[in-house]
Amino acid sequence: MPTYAYEAVTTAGKKSKGREEASSTGALTQSLEARGLFVLNIAEATGNAETLKFRFGRKREVLEATRALATLLPVGMPLSQALNAATGVTTGDVKAAMQDVRTHVERGETLSTALARHPGLFPPIYIGLVRAGERSGDVDTTFARLAEQLEREESIRGKVLSAAIYPILLAVAGTVAVSVLMLFVLPRFVGLLEGSGAKLPTSTTLLLNVSAFLRRVWPVFLLIPVAIASFSAWVRASDQGARFWSRLLLAIPLVNTLRRYALAARLARLLAVLLGGGAPLLVALDDTIDSVDDPIARDDVKQIRARVREGTSLRQAVAESPLYPPLLPQLIGVGEDAGQLRAFLHKAAEIFEERTERATQRLATLAEPVMIVVFGLIVAFVAMSLLQAIYGINAGSFA
Repeated sequence: MPTYAYEAVTTAGKKSKGREEASSTGALTQSLEARGLFVLNIAEATGNAETLKFRFGRKREVLEATRALATLLPVGMPLSQALNAATGVTTGDVKAAMQDVRTHVERGETLSTALARHPGLFPPIYIGLVRAGERSGDVDTTFARLAEQLEREESIRGKVLSAAIYPILLAVAGTVAVSVLMLFVLPRFVGLLEGSGAKLPTSTTLLLNVSAFLRRVWPVFLLIPVAIASFSAWVRASDQGARFWSRLLLAIPLVNTLRRYALAARLARLLAVLLGGGAPLLVALDDTIDSVDDPIARDDVKQIRARVREGTSLRQAVAESPLYPPLLPQLIGVGEDAGQLRAFLHKAAEIFEERTERATQRLATLAEPVMIVVFGLIVAFVAMSLLQAIYGINAGSFA
């Protein structure tokens, strides 16, 4: 029989993990539950691994805590004990945040309010869905939906990162190569070319001037990482910065299409999840406004809600927005006509998530040859300029 590694918690919230042989994951789950354990994760063990999961940053930790709550709350465990158990499967900042959330919940705060104290860990969509679950009295199911949503986002994020790794490495390698060429290789030819007395070609003169300029101002380039970090902090910490970044993404060709797909997928997924929790459409739109972190999209959802409140159909309200692709209101309209709005919103989310992934891969695929051509042209220009100058010097000496 295969050996499985498992993680579980006791009714007291104590974490337990180990390895056991079983005929299947279902059989092992039944065996563990019979012993009073609540199963969090089960996977087939490989080698001498002692841990079931690998953590990739705080988002991964938040996902693990959400999975624990999604497992424990539906079986009747009190919220305080479930939060204590979720604390046991996390580390670092997330562990401290979960302990703080538990403390405030025990003092009488709502769970969404306690989570909102840690905006760096729990994004607006997380807090908004929890608040919607509290309003409908269905927090247990909310965490199951949240776990599913976070897993889906992590999968998409991983695919996007995988597609972007090679172009990023290519850009870094090309930039380093050109910098070494301009700052260290070319200066060695300056004395030779200028001491020859021959008239240098225009291209060579231009190249040497650019190299001299870069050697004079190269310390300025050390400030680029600082500028990037400052800009990122401004975008994250201020509404003006977030709006600027959002407008910038929507203004860049190709990237704007990718961004519109992502926003359409997020809107459809949020509405589908909230409607699935039993919320009326207007209430679901209210919760969507609170859950969207993009300020431009948030303003757009406010306009959509205002139009729906006036009596306009959701399809028409979304169609009036320039932010979303035309396919989204078409699918919403089909769902409204068929009385299956939630199902078609789920379908729309899947379609646009797939399109986001494909558009990202196409963009990364397009970036590779573009960068190769650009860096190749730079190197070719440098080589041709030097060869042209050397040829001119040799020709002058023979003359």
